[in-house]
Amino acid sequence: MTKPVFSSRTAMMLAMLGMAVGTGNIWRFPRIAASNGGGSFLVAWVVFLLLWSIPLILVEFAAGKASRSGPIGAFAKLAGKGTSWMGAWVAFVATAIMFYYSVVMGWTLRYLYGAVTGTVPTTACEAGATGCVGPQQFWDGFIGSPWPVVTHALAIGLAVVVVLRGVQGIERAARILIPSLLVLVVALTIRAVTLPGASAGLAFLFTPNWSDLANADIWLEALTQNAWDTGAGWGLITAYAIYMKKREDTTLNAFVLGFGNNSVSLLAGIMVLCTVFATLPNAATEIVGAGNEGLTFIWVPQLFGLMPGGSVFMILFFLALVFAAWSSLIAMIELASRVLTDAGMARKKAILIVGALGFGLGLPSAIWIEVFRNQDWVWGVGLMVSGLFFAILVMRHGVDRFRTTLVNSDGSDLVIGRWWNVVIYLVAVQAVVITVWWLLQAINTDDLRASFTLFSEFNVGTVLIQWALALSVFIGLNRWLAANATGQGE
Repeated sequence: MTKPVFSSRTAMMLAMLGMAVGTGNIWRFPRIAASNGGGSFLVAWVVFLLLWSIPLILVEFAAGKASRSGPIGAFAKLAGKGTSWMGAWVAFVATAIMFYYSVVMGWTLRYLYGAVTGTVPTTACEAGATGCVGPQQFWDGFIGSPWPVVTHALAIGLAVVVVLRGVQGIERAARILIPSLLVLVVALTIRAVTLPGASAGLAFLFTPNWSDLANADIWLEALTQNAWDTGAGWGLITAYAIYMKKREDTTLNAFVLGFGNNSVSLLAGIMVLCTVFATLPNAATEIVGAGNEGLTFIWVPQLFGLMPGGSVFMILFFLALVFAAWSSLIAMIELASRVLTDAGMARKKAILIVGALGFGLGLPSAIWIEVFRNQDWVWGVGLMVSGLFFAILVMRHGVDRFRTTLVNSDGSDLVIGRWWNVVIYLVAVQAVVITVWWLLQAINTDDLRASFTLFSEFNVGTVLIQWALALSVFIGLNRWLAANATGQGE
């Protein structure tokens, strides 16, 4: 039976870009850039695009295309069956993110509806006011109600419907979602830069203070942002690369994907920061410290409320968020389903099981925001370990052999030189450093016992305990995983 493939290079790149561009590009990048020096952060961010994101994107393109399997099969075939547990980790971390990422998409659906109907408040309540419903009260009321469960279910359903239609369904969705998303982001950016006072936002974002680059935290935050918003090392690119044509380019596509994804982040940064500096310059510090949910669902409505024609642009903003979340959620469900089809399960059955599990295991995050934040913390840092495992895959295969036979494969438009061999080792070092750094941030030296508990929004213990449980299962099942990750299912 002929294996399904993307119909064209354009279709493949739109699907890949849909996988990479998510809510993190739009709601996290502007906040992190603003809180880490603006222009100084951009310098470090571009460096790690070249030292982390693109090298790992190249690995994933090559691994998926060569193995025609999801992460477990790719590790088993390219790095030896003894590493199947690493592929299971990669697949599981992305799937664990999917469980709560659908909750995020649900939030964007609710706010899009509210923006269209004009029911999202745009004016904050005055201190001591009673009976007032401002953006904060609206958000608190929403996440404390049953509605996040409903919107979570709707999000899962929308993504499952697309994946059920196979690679053609993913293509069709990408052809609509991604061009629409790009148009929306560009339109919002143009509106933002034309606001009076927007030039201050541009100056802040694009003027580096070179002395800030002596601050290690800026570099570590830039590396983290690359790991979280490009999709590099998640295993999602591996799952989509299965559908590449035999002589499809890998090298130029990887650079286009990396720079294309980060261009969307940059546009989002311009959009948000120009709007902030133009409308509420005195509140800029408070806004960037508000957290992802706070910036998006509490402050953004207030910003649009102060902007001429803001109600229309708020609709466009939340529509862009819906499209970004939807396209990424599709890729996550495709990856989880691929693991099951690789083990021989019928594709439709696999997708429906993943959808059901996604809804059920995402319920705690939909009901309790504390669980959502815990899972985002645990598995967000887990992505750094996934990047390490992909670097180990290359080392086990042979770094130079991987580059010359799999990266520089038939059809590649660019030849990747020996510099990449060195960078792969740097990726492993970066993964270890950034993982340790994040874990150290979560240790409270004044209360070590509290730092090593399972139930916490943010501590080191909840990460290590959940990681240990997952790794114990995968290592224990390694032989079974290797035997079942054949890549034969469709």
